[in-house]
Amino acid sequence: MFDIITNNFLYLLILLSTIFHHLTRHRTTTPCPQSYPLIGNLIGFLRNRHRFHDWVTDMLSTTPSLTLQVNGFLHLSHGICTANPTNLHHLLRHNFLNYIKGHRYTTVLHELLGNGIFNSDGDMWSSQRKIASHEFKTKALRVFISDTVRLQISNSLVPYLLSVGDCTIDLQLVLKKFGFDNICNVAFGVDPCLLTSGVKDPKCLLFVQAFDVAVEHTSYRFMSPLPVVWKLKRFFNVGSERKYKEAIETVNQFAMEVIKSKETQIGDKTNEDLLSRFMASSWDMGFEDEERRKFLRDIIISFILAESMRLFPPVPINSRLTVDDDILPDGTFVGKRWFADYSAYAMGRMERLWGSDCREFKPERWLDDNGMYQQLDQYKYPVFHGGFRMCLGKEMAYLQMKSVVVAVMHEFEIEVVGGGGTPEKMVEPPYSLSLLLNMKNGLHVRLKKRQQ
Repeated sequence: MFDIITNNFLYLLILLSTIFHHLTRHRTTTPCPQSYPLIGNLIGFLRNRHRFHDWVTDMLSTTPSLTLQVNGFLHLSHGICTANPTNLHHLLRHNFLNYIKGHRYTTVLHELLGNGIFNSDGDMWSSQRKIASHEFKTKALRVFISDTVRLQISNSLVPYLLSVGDCTIDLQLVLKKFGFDNICNVAFGVDPCLLTSGVKDPKCLLFVQAFDVAVEHTSYRFMSPLPVVWKLKRFFNVGSERKYKEAIETVNQFAMEVIKSKETQIGDKTNEDLLSRFMASSWDMGFEDEERRKFLRDIIISFILAESMRLFPPVPINSRLTVDDDILPDGTFVGKRWFADYSAYAMGRMERLWGSDCREFKPERWLDDNGMYQQLDQYKYPVFHGGFRMCLGKEMAYLQMKSVVVAVMHEFEIEVVGGGGTPEKMVEPPYSLSLLLNMKNGLHVRLKKRQQ
């Protein structure tokens, strides 16, 4: 009896596999490594989850055009992932309207980002982009951000580093706190004082802690092999989803209090932060008070997250949803409602893009024959994304990073504990999986004051 049941079960699996194969067969020769009937890429994903980005890099590097097809569990989802600059130009520029954020992306981030610029499409995205683009081009904002960075470096970062003496510190954590203090100042004129541990308002600390929890949880959602699991937990309000909901409530409460406080300061020209600027630009958009506050909340939280992603560093894989069937320049078929991912992490490690020394740290690769810095194609180096969604704060990001590097290197000699990165240490991935790609176990260093 048991043998009969087993045989029938196996027969059913074979039958279902055949049916799924014919239903999902498409006119494409794009390779799909480590994929099996019914379960798709699930086994490979589970085996390599701890080194996900390197796994994706390894698979892409073996394909003819740096593009592969992805099959979900039970073929419930299909998609492609690419590290091909020509394909990326097609996704982000040439056929931009066919590749949207879509439900796969927005569902995961909706509670945190709402309909902010980072999580929206169509008219909602376009209106926010126009406002943000105008503000980021103003000289006054550039001066404000430059002054804010300079003051925080001189009043916070350098004094803190001087105070640690010969002790070993986690430089990644220090820069994370400095960066968050900085973006909160720029975004809505509030300084959490994380780096100096001089938090003036306990609500600021609660906001920062809640924001960290929310960001980590969205990463868990993205990496879940079976999204139905976290969706069920959200429906029943249990486990990690319950903690996430509580964190979002804290984020919302803090953001709304800041917005209401700024509303009482309308017309005060000393307020030069992003929130004050967006408030002034949104008065004629036809919002009711609560609608406008929600609109502003979504924009500001989106910018905080985007800035965090830039600093620690950017999202290693970005995703789009296909509106209609399409053919990429390399001949890859992309079906309607398929996801289309591109991996900036993988692109930085592709020998066909950067040469045989692609995994070596060689700053001189950015110099031309005359020794001058040369900017590369944004679709080969999509750290700030590309096309119509190119990061508006790119130039200011470089300004901030350069300012920090110059100030720290001018004051200190930096010794990395353990000798820093070596080829041997790169065998196992040196990162921790998160929405923000952090170095695993931080970056521990010793500082020595330079003799001026």
